[in-house]
Amino acid sequence: MKARPPRYIVWSTNEVDLSDPFQRRWYIQQVLLYGREQDVRQLDKAELATLIDELRLPEPIYQLWKRYLSRTGYYANSYTNR
Repeated sequence: MKARPPRYIVWSTNEVDLSDPFQRRWYIQQVLLYGREQDVRQLDKAELATLIDELRLPEPIYQLWKRYLSRTGYYANSYTNR
């Protein structure tokens, strides 16, 4: 599935192939770093919980999302370290 993300999220290409696992992880990372509220709301939180430990996020952003996903029941193992 091809997506045309907004330029403020992805500026290096016009399309992202969300069926490619690498590109999907990269896109989710970009949304968490540069997306607006409406972009973040569109993410699948269950999928995010399975990927959060693999994403290259600054530690404060990683901890914020890990805590949110744990408190909302998406992230089961709140003691996992990266």
